[in-house]
Amino acid sequence: MAGAGGRAAAPATSESYSGRGSCTPGVGGRAEQTPRYTLGLLQTPHSSESIGGFCSGGARPGGCSLAGLAAGRAARSSAVKPSVSERGGTLSTRAFICFLLLSLLRSGSERAVKSGPYGAAAESYFGDKSSCVENANTLNLTSSSSVRGLNSTCIGKTPLSSGRSGCRSHTPLMGYSVTSSSAVSAHTVASVIVAVVEGRGLARGEVGMASIDLKNPEMILSQFADNTTYAKVITKLKILMPLEIIMSNTACDAGNTTKLFSLITEHFKNVTFTTVQRKYFNETKGLEYIEQLCASEFSTIFMEVQSKYYCLAAAAALLKYVEFIQNTVYAPKSLKVRFQGSEKTAMIDSSSAQNLELVINNRDSRNGHTLLGVLNYTKTPGGSRRLRSNILEPLVDAETINTRLDSVQELLQDEELFFGLQAVISKFLDTEQLLSVLVQIPKQDTVKTAESKITNLIYLKHTLELVEPLKAALRNCNTQLLKAYYNSLEDTRFGIILEKITSVINDDTRYTKGCLNMRTQKCYAVKPNISEFLDIARRTYTEIVDDIAGMITQLAEKYSLPMKTSFSSARGFFIQMNADCSTLPNGQLPSEFTKVTKMKNTYSFTSADLIKMNERCQESLREIYHMTHLIVCKLLNEIYEHIHCLYKLSDIVSMLDMLLSFAHACTLSDYVRPEFTDTLAIKQGWHPILEKIAMEKPVSNNTYLTEGNNFAIITGPNMSGKSTYLKQIALCQIMAQIGSYVPAEYCSFRIAEQIFTRIGMDDDIETNASTFMKEMKEITYIIQNANDKSLIIIDELGRGTGAEEGIGICYAACEYLLNLKAFTLFATHFLELCHIDALYPNVENYHFEVQHVRSSAGNKEKIAYTYTLSKGYTEEKNYGLKAAEVSSLPSSIILDAKEITSHIAKQILHRQKSTPEMMKQRAAYQLAMRLVQTARNSRLDPDSLRVYLKALKKKYEASCPTPRKNDEQQ
Repeated sequence: MAGAGGRAAAPATSESYSGRGSCTPGVGGRAEQTPRYTLGLLQTPHSSESIGGFCSGGARPGGCSLAGLAAGRAARSSAVKPSVSERGGTLSTRAFICFLLLSLLRSGSERAVKSGPYGAAAESYFGDKSSCVENANTLNLTSSSSVRGLNSTCIGKTPLSSGRSGCRSHTPLMGYSVTSSSAVSAHTVASVIVAVVEGRGLARGEVGMASIDLKNPEMILSQFADNTTYAKVITKLKILMPLEIIMSNTACDAGNTTKLFSLITEHFKNVTFTTVQRKYFNETKGLEYIEQLCASEFSTIFMEVQSKYYCLAAAAALLKYVEFIQNTVYAPKSLKVRFQGSEKTAMIDSSSAQNLELVINNRDSRNGHTLLGVLNYTKTPGGSRRLRSNILEPLVDAETINTRLDSVQELLQDEELFFGLQAVISKFLDTEQLLSVLVQIPKQDTVKTAESKITNLIYLKHTLELVEPLKAALRNCNTQLLKAYYNSLEDTRFGIILEKITSVINDDTRYTKGCLNMRTQKCYAVKPNISEFLDIARRTYTEIVDDIAGMITQLAEKYSLPMKTSFSSARGFFIQMNADCSTLPNGQLPSEFTKVTKMKNTYSFTSADLIKMNERCQESLREIYHMTHLIVCKLLNEIYEHIHCLYKLSDIVSMLDMLLSFAHACTLSDYVRPEFTDTLAIKQGWHPILEKIAMEKPVSNNTYLTEGNNFAIITGPNMSGKSTYLKQIALCQIMAQIGSYVPAEYCSFRIAEQIFTRIGMDDDIETNASTFMKEMKEITYIIQNANDKSLIIIDELGRGTGAEEGIGICYAACEYLLNLKAFTLFATHFLELCHIDALYPNVENYHFEVQHVRSSAGNKEKIAYTYTLSKGYTEEKNYGLKAAEVSSLPSSIILDAKEITSHIAKQILHRQKSTPEMMKQRAAYQLAMRLVQTARNSRLDPDSLRVYLKALKKKYEASCPTPRKNDEQQ
């Protein structure tokens, strides 16, 4: 497909050259030399025959060709055609003179650029690199894994405590460029660094956190009080998916490791841990950093965090460490800083997120059968990241949710708006990562950082050129949110930045696919006549590349083989040839060709001369990048004051992408818009992930919970659908609270501030003891953190212990939760639990129906699962025996099992009928044992001991049965 400027598309991985060029007028009316070749989507001009023939311009011509070079070469020597070795000598002489000129001028090139038409002091972009943060060489840190790229002069390293082995190393991310919009999965690579600090003494439990994504210039601060389980800390870290966690060295002192440190290292075994001295967790320095680095548009953060000492302390250590590992500093007034309070989003603990398979499938982490997989039709990495974070932290403000739902509804009703927005959004790159690169100032300039700056300026131009199409797509919107986004795009700073860029950068410079295409874009990004030395360097580069093409053409003619010039980022220029082995002399390539690889009938190879020419090409390229970088830095310095509007653009693009994704998901299934009331009512709802797996609509069921009927007990046989139904309710609640439509005919939800799940895994292979302890930890966490606005889902509690204990634990847990106004769904096999509804009127029993079907032979009964929920508790008993009947076990074994089951049930019933004398003996025995234990081990003072003994006496009297009237008379 033809691109801008009449350029033709080319493959992204390896390009070949063909076609012919034509002479085009140069800049200022001067005739420019006819281009000789096409570089994929881009063309570069052919240089003149001698150094004196260089033009001062370096503009990209309109068309070019590699074919038919013989005519051009004939002008050099009309009598004798040079050989390959002679051409190498010709190139060496010409290239030597060019490089000699460049090397003589290089020392003054920076001054020339500064004093040229583009202005003064290109390096002013860097400013005072030490003004933002202190010298990082003094940072004292330790790490559980070798952190590559750290300054070798770092002092004070001490070994950390055990238990952190196997952590992966951290590689600093320097000089990277943003990815294309097609690489949506790139966001899964961890790039977040988090600093965590906890108060000491009476302030223990008060936790401060600061996190920054190396690909997104946004620092998020949090501070909150947590309990001894540190569930909030673990949940927030799970959502962030950190690459590295920074903590104070006092948190892991030998023999005095804090509980927080132990829990974090236990939950994040594959994350690098680094400790720094406690003095770097300095709240005063943290506030200073924020004042220096926070963009003016987010300055209200000062009021929010000035008294949040722990998150400020974490911010100080984090920024210091990021500067250290990245060897860069953030430009002043360039960061987006925000305080993220836990009160604005619902809390879903990491265990519940795993149980519900919100973002990761439990059986296969690469499988897309998750809630994220159901809803993710985003086109940009930013949109995908926003969707993931929203699923893990749903909103709790009904007004904000309804604003999103209004937008989704308009997108569904207006096809032109939907497809128009989707077409524009899909062209955006990773705007957040682009911003991160632009605001970071490297302490040391290298070829890699120079190339990165040039690349990202091209990406910035590409992004800004999409603002107007995005505005056009939103122009006729009616909903509040979309109108607000349209008004935000009216910001004049977008036009100012683009105008400044186009005054220096060629109009047809843009993001393209293909390594050679993008290389050429970078070489010819800057307009001609801005730097004469840059124009000369580009002419030299053109000469070398043109000579490479000519040499390969001559080699093809010399050996009568169909050779063509190709390029890859790993090999540079090389030769490719499609030929059958039988057509080659002796079945082999000539001996001068090396590094031969073959795939089917395609040969790839090079030669010694081509390797040398590639080296000269790289040297010329470094010269171009160096001089282009100076100009780009000066340009960035001019646009810096306006660049903060890009934060707004990044937010708009990611949100629109997510809303489009919601609308897209609705078109694939019959979802409905949720309402928000004080009732949880779902009419004919179904499981969204199961629908994706089964490729058909699952069995739907109703759900109804109110404040006066807030506790549902669900029973039914194994495999009847209890666990699936419970997960379905939680998933629908989350979908509603992120602004998505829901799989149901009608639905109404009460906003849930916490969502808790305790669901048994089908593939548990743990022992009963470990399973039971896991259950107890999960139910303890729920009881400690639940409130009246929680949604609580519990499945199969007590299955890791005996029936009597299991019933007791379930009963006690239910009674505690019944004291709350939380909406609770409790699935169990203990039918005794169903009778709790006689004591508590807000309890409702439900069960999943099954049908008993006789086989065709008439001698066997099978269970047919309907997956339909009905009121009342199930009358099905002995599920295991009925499952055995369905299996291939011999009928004699099944009959024996039924008889033994009946006999054991009678024995248990008989044992439960204890006589009063037995009960009295048991109470006396227990009292005696307690008294012996007290005599041996008690350290109570006399008063406390007296209280304890009185309590034992009361317990004994309560355990003894009261004598019957007949016994008293006797």
